[in-house]
Amino acid sequence: MVIRVRKGVRIGILASLVACVFTGCDFEKQTDQTESVRIGVTVYNQYDTFVSSLMEEFDRYASQKEEEDGIEIIIETYNAADSQSNQNEQVEKMINDGCDVICVNLVDRTEPATIIDMAEKSDTPVIFFNRELVEGDLGRWDRLYYVGAKTFESGIMQGEIAADLFKNDEEADKNKDGVWQYIVLEGEAGHQDAIIRTEYAVSTIVENGVKVEKLGYAIANWDRAQAQTKMSHIIDQCGDSIELVIANNDDMALGAIDALKTLEIPQEEWPVIVGIDGTDVGLEAVINGEMAATVYNDKEGQAKGMLDLACQLCISKDTGSLTLEEGKYIRLPYAKVEPGAADSFLHHESSDNK
Repeated sequence: MVIRVRKGVRIGILASLVACVFTGCDFEKQTDQTESVRIGVTVYNQYDTFVSSLMEEFDRYASQKEEEDGIEIIIETYNAADSQSNQNEQVEKMINDGCDVICVNLVDRTEPATIIDMAEKSDTPVIFFNRELVEGDLGRWDRLYYVGAKTFESGIMQGEIAADLFKNDEEADKNKDGVWQYIVLEGEAGHQDAIIRTEYAVSTIVENGVKVEKLGYAIANWDRAQAQTKMSHIIDQCGDSIELVIANNDDMALGAIDALKTLEIPQEEWPVIVGIDGTDVGLEAVINGEMAATVYNDKEGQAKGMLDLACQLCISKDTGSLTLEEGKYIRLPYAKVEPGAADSFLHHESSDNK
């Protein structure tokens, strides 16, 4: 998949043409003032709901920036389709195409070496986003950056939401034993975000004074369909003893809901289901009462931060006035989304975008 955005330069060229007609100016001199940036993007999987939404925001903000700043922004976006070798080849192609900066949503966060080596050799800065690489790898070269969020915050918030629900809703403890029987739907095996989200969610529930018992878990690779299948198997094993579903993202939480619906289990008998990401479909599930809550991952803020950084690196070759943690990181905070607040997060605009 390749997307190219071209608007700002047309405005600049048209204005220069008009000026030349009336003033006899030198066209080449006028158009030299129009900046042009070429950004290459590769995502681990274009069908990931959150990543897809983030890229929609990235393209939307690029169009806005073109109009406001009068620059041309050319974006090439590729789908690595869960293959690190595909992604490495895509980065090589984007470098050869002359992209000024590369944005990478890593397939395998432990295998960025090939991309980093190619980028350093060609002196092309790289912005990793959403799937954080190992800190030591980011320090291998001074033109590597990361845009995303602090993963542990989402786990803590998910755990706080769950603990509050258990304390304040007597129906959450279905068997009235004072212990919350739970299962976990995890992202990829060994993936940092999955491990951290699960660890912090469960530990936070316990730290808030709620006793828990783990009935099982399943790896569903962030995928709704896989989560539905895995949830159905767990229900076969555990029956109606499941009281809480901790899902590492909204898509897997929705897969659990799909399984409950397919098995025709009445909604009043469902376990409490909590997700992470605040995707539009996840927010709608919170609004209609199928999902208890989610944690909002600021895709708008991340898209804006990534594009602003990319343009700054293209035009000025440095980070300029942008504020980066440790000179490397742009991080956006998560936010709790419970039923009463879910409406306000649909079509949410980051405070940095306002």
